[in-house]
Amino acid sequence: MTEIALLVPAYNEEIAIASMIILASKYVDEVIVIDDGSTDRTPEISQQVGATVLKHKTNKGKGAALKTGFDYAKDFDVIVTMDADGQHNPDEIPIVVKPILDGVADIVNGSRYLDGADTSTPTYRRVGQTILDSATNMASGTKLTDSQSGFRAFSKLSLSYFTFSPDGFGIESDMLIEASNNNLRIVEVGISVRYDVQTTRDNPVVQGFSVLMSILEVMRFNRPLYFYGIGGSIILFLGILMLLTLFFSKLTGNIYLLAIALFVIIFAIILIVIGIFMDTKAKFKK
Repeated sequence: MTEIALLVPAYNEEIAIASMIILASKYVDEVIVIDDGSTDRTPEISQQVGATVLKHKTNKGKGAALKTGFDYAKDFDVIVTMDADGQHNPDEIPIVVKPILDGVADIVNGSRYLDGADTSTPTYRRVGQTILDSATNMASGTKLTDSQSGFRAFSKLSLSYFTFSPDGFGIESDMLIEASNNNLRIVEVGISVRYDVQTTRDNPVVQGFSVLMSILEVMRFNRPLYFYGIGGSIILFLGILMLLTLFFSKLTGNIYLLAIALFVIIFAIILIVIGIFMDTKAKFKK
């Protein structure tokens, strides 16, 4: 019989955690709450309604919480992850685990935007999500619609491929990139989401920027042609634009501005060449 575990990283979620555990218990064999240094009653309430609670003494971040949870649940056949704030619907757990049970996926990503399903996402969130989705897809070579979803399912065999290196929210993108690099089968299914609950307490701009930096760092090694090539092309365009502006203005004879423009162009070409070289080197390694 297939055993399913649910991992719920939680930090000060005493308001929503109980109902979520109770609803999810119908679909999984064990609910595992990873209390990431909460200062409220999150661990006590979770235990009272039947969850297994793993505790961090201090707040280490979502990536660290998931690592603790996956280490504990490594013997389960399927592991589901959900956010603790109540925005995910536990009744959709069977939908998320089905592709793994059917043997067609190693990882299932619950997407709010598959086929344009969700229209309730606040505009500022959707703009940020689009940027992070594009960066993640470039870094991983995938075409996913919701790279920051916390509602996922993992087969037991997929766990050995993850390093859980980012401690924070960058873990969502990092896991998809690692899965793609190891040729794991990733399937997306549509899920619903609520925005009338309090989600992350972090500043969304700061959090999004942090995730983007994490993605770019991974892209630098996994997709160097994108990382260096796109950056180099933008800089090259600016350098050429600067040079043309000098030629068609009264500043043609300004040797200092001309030197700056030429330096920018040369620097851009070097970046593009580095990208091509590192991309070729990475392909040979594969």
